[in-house]
Amino acid sequence: MRQARGFTLIELLVVLVIIGTMVSMAVLSIGSSSGSRELRNEAERLAALIGVLADEAVLDGQEYGLRVTPESYQVLIYDSLSGTWSEADSQKEHRAPASLRLTLELDGEALKLPEPDVQDDQPGLASNREEKKEPLVPQLLILSSGELSPFRLRLEERRAGGNAYALASDGYQLPSVVTDDRP
Repeated sequence: MRQARGFTLIELLVVLVIIGTMVSMAVLSIGSSSGSRELRNEAERLAALIGVLADEAVLDGQEYGLRVTPESYQVLIYDSLSGTWSEADSQKEHRAPASLRLTLELDGEALKLPEPDVQDDQPGLASNREEKKEPLVPQLLILSSGELSPFRLRLEERRAGGNAYALASDGYQLPSVVTDDRP
C-alpha cells in the first residue's frame, strides 16, 4: 500500500506567491480603468436621462430643457403660464465626478458654459443667482413634439490625455454614447 504524499512547505509558498502576483496585477489593471469606467457610466447615465425626458415630453405634452455647466447638468421644465423655466421637482442638479468635464456644442458651435454658482462659506447668504434673480435657461431643449436641439455633448477626463465620450443628436434621434478621440 502506498502512503499519500502531501505538499511541501516550499510548494505551498510558491503557489501563494503566484496567486499574490496574479491578484495584484488584476487590482492594478482594474484601478487604472476605473476612471474610464466612471466616465462611461456618467455618459450612459446622461444619454438615458435624455431618452427618458424625451419620452416624458411626448407623453405629457411638456417641454423639458437641460442646463449644462462644465461640472454639472440640471433638468428644467417649462411653465407655459409664466413663460419661464424652473427646476424639475423630480430631478435635482447632478454634479459630475470632479475628475470629469462637460463641453456642449449646438449646431456645430461650441458654447461657453456658465460657471457654477459660487457658494459662500458663510451661512445665511444667498447664492449669486438668487441675489441677481437670473432666470434659469437651458441650452438643450427636449420638446413635446419629439424633437431635440441638435447637439454634441462631450464628457472628458480632466487629466492630460484622458479618455472622452460623446453624445450627439441630429435633433430627431436620441443620442448614443460613442468614444470620442478628437481633442
